Amino acid sequence: MRPSLYFYSQTKINFMSELIVNSKEHYLALQAYCCGMVEGKNGKALYEKYRYETDAVTASETMQLLDYLLQHYPFEAVKNTVGKLINTFYKSLKQQTWEKPAEDHFLSYLMLENRGVEKIIAEMRAVVKALFSQAEKEEKELATQLLSYMNELKSYELHYIKKENILFPFIERTFSQYRCLQLMWSFHDDFRRTLKSIEELLKFEPLKKDLLNKELGRLFFVVLPIIFREEQIVYPVAYRAVPESAWQEMLVQADETGWCYINPVRKSSVNPTDKNLAYGMTDLDTGVLSRVQIIRLFENLPVDITFVDEEDTVRYFSGGKHRIFPRSSAIIGRKVQNCHPPESVHIVNQIVEAFRNGSKNEANFWINLKGKFIYIRYTALRSSTGEYKGTIEVSQDVTDIRSLEGERRLLNWEE
Repeated sequence: MRPSLYFYSQTKINFMSELIVNSKEHYLALQAYCCGMVEGKNGKALYEKYRYETDAVTASETMQLLDYLLQHYPFEAVKNTVGKLINTFYKSLKQQTWEKPAEDHFLSYLMLENRGVEKIIAEMRAVVKALFSQAEKEEKELATQLLSYMNELKSYELHYIKKENILFPFIERTFSQYRCLQLMWSFHDDFRRTLKSIEELLKFEPLKKDLLNKELGRLFFVVLPIIFREEQIVYPVAYRAVPESAWQEMLVQADETGWCYINPVRKSSVNPTDKNLAYGMTDLDTGVLSRVQIIRLFENLPVDITFVDEEDTVRYFSGGKHRIFPRSSAIIGRKVQNCHPPESVHIVNQIVEAFRNGSKNEANFWINLKGKFIYIRYTALRSSTGEYKGTIEVSQDVTDIRSLEGERRLLNWEE
C-alpha cells in the first residue's frame, strides 16, 4: 500500500523535530528561557522569544535543564518556578509518547497506583464542592467524609517512599543529571505536611473554611502535577536509562515496602534473604560468629541502624523488624546527602563535617512520629588513631522506656 500524504508529512515533522531537539542551539535557548524565568524576568516576553524551543522540549531535556538550574540558583527559587516551566513545556511533553513497559513492570505498578489516587481525588472534589456550597448544619457529615478520604490518601505515601528509596537511587546511578529528583522529593514532603494540616483543620467546629480551602488547593496542586511529571518526564527517562536487569530488583524491594490501591498478583520468585546466606566464620575480637548469626543479631536489636562510611556512602542498614524510617537496599552505595529531602541536607552535612574534622563525636535528636517518641543518635566511628571512618545512625522507639518508674527486679511476663 502506498504511504499516505499524512505519513510523509508526519515523517518530515518528526525529522525536523529531531533536528531541533538535538541541536546545541536549541538546548542553550531552552536554558536561557529557564534562567530568565527563575530570575523573574517577563514571562510573556520570554515565551514569545523562545516559543519554538519550548514547544519542542523533551523529557530528558527537562531533567537536564532542572539539573542545571539547581546547580546555579537557590533551591527554593527553582522550586517556586518549576510549575511555570512545566506548564510551558506541557504541550510538548504531553504529545510525546514513550514505549510503555509490560504490565508486570515496576513502573506499570507505580502508574496503577497513580490511577488509584486520581480516583480518590476525583471523589474528594465532589465532597469538597458540596462542603463549600451546603449549609453549616451539614458541615460535620461532609467533614467526616473528607477525613475518610484523608486516611485513604495516607496510603499514597507508600508510592512516594518507593520512589525516594528504590527508583531514585537507580536513576542517580544511570542518569547523571538527576538533581530534579530532589525537587520531586520536596513536593512529596509538601504532600505529607498538607495532609496533616487538612486533618487538623477538619477537626474544628465550625470549620475554618478559608484555611481549609487553601490547604485543599495545595493538596490537589501537589498530587496531580507530580503524577504528570512522573509519567511524562521521570518514567520515560528512567525506562530508557536504567538497565533492564535492575527493574526486577526494584520489584523485589517494592514488595517489601508495600503497594497502595493495588495488589499485584505477581510475586517475585527471588527471596531477598537468600543473598544473605553464607558459610564461614568472622572473628569479631570478642567472639566468633557466622555471617548468618551476625545478620540475625543486627536484625533483632530493638533499634534501627544505618551505617555511612568515611566517603559519605551508605553501606548498611538493619532489617525491617525494628525499622522506624523507610529503607530499601537500593540506597546501598548511595551518597547519604541524596537520601534526605533537600530541606534537611544542610543538617546532614553539618553533622558529617563536624565528625570528620574531629570537633564533635555525637549528635542527638528526638521527635514525635505517628504517636511514638523516637530517639535518634548519630555517632562518629574512628580508628584506633582517631581517624574518621564513618557515621552510625541509631534510631529507637523509646515511648515505653520514657514511662518507666521505680524498679523491676523480678521476672513478670504478664504485663
